[in-house]
Amino acid sequence: MATTNDPISDYLTRIRNAIQARHESLRIPRSNMLLRISEILKAEGYVNGFENIDEGPQGTIVVHLRYLGDRSNAIKTLSRVSKPSRRKYVGAGDIPRVKNGLGIAILSTSRGVMTGADARKAKVGGELLCTVW
Repeated sequence: MATTNDPISDYLTRIRNAIQARHESLRIPRSNMLLRISEILKAEGYVNGFENIDEGPQGTIVVHLRYLGDRSNAIKTLSRVSKPSRRKYVGAGDIPRVKNGLGIAILSTSRGVMTGADARKAKVGGELLCTVW
């Protein structure tokens, strides 16, 4: 497996590729950040679920993709906003509404990784990691 300096971009790209290839699930190296993003995607209904598997030195996350009745995917677009080369920070009042509330923004805040709506309720800003819809 190739390693990357940006595991979040790698995670999002693997999901996009698995969707394109119509895979039921995909495996990614585990990190606490990616576990939390997987939890958010499951809670928001974008994936069916995930498994945290202890194997190898790092562990693995198996993400089970969700397809709708007409075989279209629940995830239309995944985009990385803040990148290692250009970080994007937003205040609590500047958290974007993705597709007028149909999508979600995922932020890394001082209180952990959370959705944009949760960050707005908690009145905290942070690094805007990605948007999903």
